[in-house]
Amino acid sequence: MRIGNLEFGEKPLFLAPMEDVTDIGFRKLCKRYGAAMVYTEFVSADAIIRSINSTLKKMVVNDDERPVGIQIYGKEVEPMVEAAKIVEQFHPDVIDINFGCPVKKVAGKGAGAGLLKNIPLMLDITREVVKAVKTPVTAKTRLGWDANNLIITDLAEQLQDCGIQALTIHGRTRSQMYTGDADWSLIGEVKKNPRIHIPIIGNGDITSKEKAKEAFDKFGVDAVMIGRATFGRPWIFKEIRDYLDADGTLPDDYLPLSLDDKIDILEEQLKINVERIDEYRGILHTRRHLAASPIFKGIPDFKQTRIAMLRATKTDELIGILEECRKILKEVSLT
Repeated sequence: MRIGNLEFGEKPLFLAPMEDVTDIGFRKLCKRYGAAMVYTEFVSADAIIRSINSTLKKMVVNDDERPVGIQIYGKEVEPMVEAAKIVEQFHPDVIDINFGCPVKKVAGKGAGAGLLKNIPLMLDITREVVKAVKTPVTAKTRLGWDANNLIITDLAEQLQDCGIQALTIHGRTRSQMYTGDADWSLIGEVKKNPRIHIPIIGNGDITSKEKAKEAFDKFGVDAVMIGRATFGRPWIFKEIRDYLDADGTLPDDYLPLSLDDKIDILEEQLKINVERIDEYRGILHTRRHLAASPIFKGIPDFKQTRIAMLRATKTDELIGILEECRKILKEVSLT
């Protein structure tokens, strides 16, 4: 699979751009464990133009996380074009346009998935951004605004005609937000369209290696993008990559990451963020990942432990909680 001059090989796995989640520390861990491409948190075109410092910091990328995409959103042509030009100065490998964010503060103001109600404007934005930059431009969107407006099959062709070099499709409508099940059948229809020649990246409910394999085998997508399932689980890319490379049958001598490995990774993520920012904000960036990690499901009455994680304000305190979790999980596995 290729996007511009970027070569990803067969069945690549991408880390989805997520607000307050895909900071540089997390991106590097996901890259280490098998993500073929990572994305920054999505950034507002208006904030970029106004040179808001916190926004500009989100766009800083390192060479050791490449290829990396920067995703922008907005609701007007001129600001999006100006923002894309500024983003290009940060040297991303891809500039992605967000036409999929369903949250009220974005879609309700006519940006993100809000543009699914104004397709001519969406296409104008896409066309002009593509013309304004040399970096490959891609887009991410949803199936449509609601179940009565499932427009993705036609929209994919229209966006392709605007010059994008890949399209990511989340298998839900805006009205669904993140509820219900993602509908991959429509993603598959787009991919099967003989007029579509750009890569189609599928997104939505990829929570296991089996679901990722089905996305490639049944729906034919060129790549799979993983979002919420990465919380507290950057190693999910390794689990899926190993499974795909083995064509669904892991060898008898295959050694998955151990519990110790996984807790070590989470502790490393915490230390990376504390060193990168400061103790207080580094913990804020990390503790939601820890509290969401599936490895702690075996802890009796984990709710209380989760509350303690989310209240922790000191590195030693949070490390202590993780070490206690390590001890409990080992004891549980022996019983």
